[in-house]
Amino acid sequence: MYHIALMMGGVLLGILVGVLPGLGAPNGVTLLLPLTFTMEPVSAIILLSSMYWGALFGGSTTSILFNIPGEPSSVATTFDGYPMARNGRAAEALATAFLSAGFGAMAGVIVVTLIANAIADFALKFGPAEFFAVYLLTFCSYLVSGGSPLKTLASLCIGLILAAVGMDTVSGEVRLTFGSDTLIGGVSFLAAVVGLFGIGELLVTVEEGLRFEGLHARVSWKVVWQSARNLPRHATTLIRSTLVGCWMGITPGGPTAASFMSYGLAKRFSKFRAGFGKGEPDGVVAPEAADHSAGVSALLPMLALGVPGSATAAVMMGGLMIWGLQPGPMLFIEKPDFVWGLISSMYVANIVAVVLVLATIPLFSSILRLPFAVIGPLIIVICLIGAFTISGKMSDVYIALAFGVVGYVFKKLDYPIAPLILAMVLGDKTEDAFRQSMLLSEGSMSVFFSNGLVGTIFTAAIALMLWGLLGRMFKKRSPTTAATQTNT
Repeated sequence: MYHIALMMGGVLLGILVGVLPGLGAPNGVTLLLPLTFTMEPVSAIILLSSMYWGALFGGSTTSILFNIPGEPSSVATTFDGYPMARNGRAAEALATAFLSAGFGAMAGVIVVTLIANAIADFALKFGPAEFFAVYLLTFCSYLVSGGSPLKTLASLCIGLILAAVGMDTVSGEVRLTFGSDTLIGGVSFLAAVVGLFGIGELLVTVEEGLRFEGLHARVSWKVVWQSARNLPRHATTLIRSTLVGCWMGITPGGPTAASFMSYGLAKRFSKFRAGFGKGEPDGVVAPEAADHSAGVSALLPMLALGVPGSATAAVMMGGLMIWGLQPGPMLFIEKPDFVWGLISSMYVANIVAVVLVLATIPLFSSILRLPFAVIGPLIIVICLIGAFTISGKMSDVYIALAFGVVGYVFKKLDYPIAPLILAMVLGDKTEDAFRQSMLLSEGSMSVFFSNGLVGTIFTAAIALMLWGLLGRMFKKRSPTTAATQTNT
């Protein structure tokens, strides 16, 4: 019962976090993380993961009722969800979204259950060279996940530089602290996340003069039942989007990329392509199923390989390390109760999330009708309190404020934040794996082709890097070439 109560509390907090713009799943999990330090790791991860599911659902609520995505991964839901609500079908849109999300999340949990042991056993074959190749592949996968590859590369490099601040784990030398004793322990990852996701988002929101003007919706169980009966009509879109989400979660593309990709595929293959953007149910089913299946599946590489598949998974990975748990294949052997306790809780937590979100839509949608002058300062206070409670140091508050400005600049210049967070989490591990590989091979790069496993992963990473950096150039040339041929 204790864990069920934690699930319900986490889901409700997550819905609130998802509903409030400026607070997303990564920031909500970060703010809650300090409160879990005195809890058992199993209870703590159940609470955090439940908040994660709730935040994903909350982001969908605001996308449909207010045309305000509470989560970056909920942006694609606004394309058809809000038009459905404007056409008087708000209840149908919400019910369709949540049922699709529940299906995608449950499919993601089943995938995690079925292949977790296989991936963990496979990962036991990994040495330093293999782990470096996996980390490199993770970084390179972001170059092809959408957006400008050069901006993504810049974000990754900034994150790697920040990860190098402090004491070197191999030589013991202090790096990039510029004489500051505060930075000897490195840049506080949690404080940085609070600033990037919380304060940075809020600064952009204030500048845009956001006003909350939403639509009322009352979801009855009759509407839910009708939507459930209609869901098989969208079976092709539902299954395709779920598969895309699971794939993008396991390979670190993330929920945002998965939702946009699924929406694009649904529009491309739909018989009602002209209805997209005007309130087509397939346009709600696709991003929601992909978003939630990717969100769940992203925990698998974090647990089995120590490679987070999303920004929120990266924050959770930071929590595991704070609790004294080392993500990776040995986690399944040394702490099986923790791993399987988390996986089993996912089944119940997702059902709890669907029921609670349907029941609490009127309550949480009414919150957004409060003046932004009340909500905005409240979010700032929550963020700064969360930063201070990490270690009880004012320096973490200053770091959060500084990274709030960084997050604002990144948003304005359209630089992705997720690669920065990923690099901050994996920077130390990547450097250590590379240096250990060089020590074992006496400085020879041939260690990355010493066997079929590491050679395949390393080659795939280089191929993704070249595809990401050079593929955009060929795409830009093709329209010009076509225009030249037409004129000729």
